[in-house]
Amino acid sequence: MEETVKIEGKFLTLGQLLKETGVIDTGGMAKWFLQEHDVFVNDEAEDRRGRKLYPGDIVRLEGGEAFVLE
Repeated sequence: MEETVKIEGKFLTLGQLLKETGVIDTGGMAKWFLQEHDVFVNDEAEDRRGRKLYPGDIVRLEGGEAFVLE
């Protein structure tokens, strides 16, 4: 299941995306979450919470959740 996430500004970081979509409760949890769970940005494994995401990027979590940025 894909959810569309609108970016306000030029980009959104991976940590911000995880917080805004309710995957994590606080920004401080991003580093832990990315160490413990497989996260893919455009089908490439990613573990940097500061990874910049742009419109058209697709973020997939190991549980099957997916977010499309626009």
